[in-house]
Amino acid sequence: MANSYDVIVAGVGGMGSAACWHLAQRGQRVLGLERFDLGHGMGSSHGLTRIIRLAYFEGSHYVPMLKRAHQLWKETGEAANTQLLYVTGSIDLAPEGAGFVESSLASCIEHGLAHEVLDARAIAARFPAFKLTPQHKGLWQPDGGFVASERAIYAHAGLAMARGAEIRTNEPILSWRPTAHGGVEVTTARGTYSAGKLILSAGAWNPELAQALAPNAAVVKQTIGWFAVSKPALFQPDRFPVFILTVDEGNFYGFPLWEHPGFKLGGPHFARQPFDPNDSERVANEGQVDAIRQCLARYIPDAAGAPLTVRACMYTVTPDEHFVIDALPGAEQVTLLSCCSGHGYKFASVIGEIAADLATTGQSAFDLSPFSLARFQKAAA
Repeated sequence: MANSYDVIVAGVGGMGSAACWHLAQRGQRVLGLERFDLGHGMGSSHGLTRIIRLAYFEGSHYVPMLKRAHQLWKETGEAANTQLLYVTGSIDLAPEGAGFVESSLASCIEHGLAHEVLDARAIAARFPAFKLTPQHKGLWQPDGGFVASERAIYAHAGLAMARGAEIRTNEPILSWRPTAHGGVEVTTARGTYSAGKLILSAGAWNPELAQALAPNAAVVKQTIGWFAVSKPALFQPDRFPVFILTVDEGNFYGFPLWEHPGFKLGGPHFARQPFDPNDSERVANEGQVDAIRQCLARYIPDAAGAPLTVRACMYTVTPDEHFVIDALPGAEQVTLLSCCSGHGYKFASVIGEIAADLATTGQSAFDLSPFSLARFQKAAA
């Protein structure tokens, strides 16, 4: 039947493109609907790179998913004949007692991950670009690195289309409704489509498509920038890791030099500015840019040159900063992905696989209970 599919995927960014690929591999008739261009800069998946860390202070329950994501980034890159995963090692840097290094260490111990705990002197010796306080400690994990974020979207989408998936861009969803036979009907600016299942992976637009999510999802604007370096040799991928840095000025994250002459730093993580995703203006917050430059000047001075590129990026944040991967209440044929709270892109490969599993079998190999919508109701009770 024309305009009829097994699964419709709403949003073809990091998560949605991966879902399209994993569904297409299973022989599903897939329609991906994207409100902007493929690989656009209006959401949460742009900016060249995203960190992947296996040592995870956000919670050790994420580590099994991270291991699978790591494997899938390699496999998807091979299938698409491109490199998506770059292993540089990762290091969490924080003052002793702040909790970040300690929580990352706990996740390494629980899951048997290779790691080292470094004091300030050892950090300076191994990575001389950092100028940290004597109170800083580091948790080094050699398997971390980064994913080429836009490239990954193109890879997933291209693989999916080669398997028969249909992806329509610049076609925003206007509405959707459940049908009497247990499926869905989706209306866009161009037409109406039906499917047995619907996956909502629209990022900051998910709350508009799922009212059950809206009370527990806040969209905020964050800043990333690339800055001129005075000693490029210090920041090459074979010498410099991805990192999370906790300092008095806030929480920041950064990368080695890659495909851009500038050093990429994002943050401060908790300096969140409420933002309407339908606002077409994507200008970086000047206060956040100033905070990034202050961080560089104080702690990474050889990367504290002039800003070369500055971008705004959106986070969709839940109250506890954990994900949402769950069926929509009252519409079990609809799966929500995922309110990733600023730390989710690294999981896109495995969350796409999870979404395909849920759409085709109703089950996942992972414990998804920490990501249920019902947890918010329990917290409010």
